[in-house]
Amino acid sequence: MRNIEERAFELLAIIATVFGVLVLSVLITYTFIEALGWLDWQFLTSPPSRFPEKAGIYPSLVGSIMAISLVALFSIPLGVGTAIFLEEYAEKRRIAKLIEINISNLAAVPSIVYGLLGLGLFVSTLHLKPGIVLVGSLTLTLLILPTVTVASQEALRAVPSSLREASFAIGATRWQTVRNAVLPSALPGILTGVILALSRAIGETAPLIMIGAATTIFSAPKSIFSTYSPMPMQIFMWTDMPREEFLHGLAPAGVIVLLALMLSMNAFAVYMRNRFEKRLRG
Repeated sequence: MRNIEERAFELLAIIATVFGVLVLSVLITYTFIEALGWLDWQFLTSPPSRFPEKAGIYPSLVGSIMAISLVALFSIPLGVGTAIFLEEYAEKRRIAKLIEINISNLAAVPSIVYGLLGLGLFVSTLHLKPGIVLVGSLTLTLLILPTVTVASQEALRAVPSSLREASFAIGATRWQTVRNAVLPSALPGILTGVILALSRAIGETAPLIMIGAATTIFSAPKSIFSTYSPMPMQIFMWTDMPREEFLHGLAPAGVIVLLALMLSMNAFAVYMRNRFEKRLRG
């Protein structure tokens, strides 16, 4: 009876996995087929246009890369630093436990709430120009910061306590233990959490609409103080254009470029994670 239940559960798990992979594969294949005739160098290096054959995604691509680079620059030190403090220095004080609970709750807050927060804090209070790369990056940093912190905490907790005790036993300070023993061991897990958070950030539109990001721009942003249009927003605008080529050509091509960018980020994270894991084993 037990073997029958195990086999039935295994079969259900396999069916669920195959179904999920099959649906995803069909969607990606369909999108790629529609984009095939539009994915070329001209599409990657041209600005948007009302003529489909002349339209491209270059300004949005540059803006998204600039924004996600700033998000990584802001969120990784803050998120990892917060996790290190809570796990290695706070020593389970009541206030630390309260902070942890609130961080976990913030990770589940809808993204549009962070858009309202970014609008109120960066635009209304700090008087930064709406829709610029800096404001978009800071808003997305607020969005993924709880996720980065929670993922980093889980990675730090997975480090065996014996490693810390061995470091203290040879006379290392707490900071030396964190820097030379705990952090290198937790780094693969931290990288995984960070890249998942960044992948979420690059596909967001709701918070960026709230802070006034442009739906379409015709020149690439020159600095972090330039207005930009995120790639998902540009793709959405193409789906709303009257000519069929925008919906069934340019929009799928934009989706493929966005997926390629996300896969590149994931590939880099996997490479770095494997590199650190090999260093730890060797």
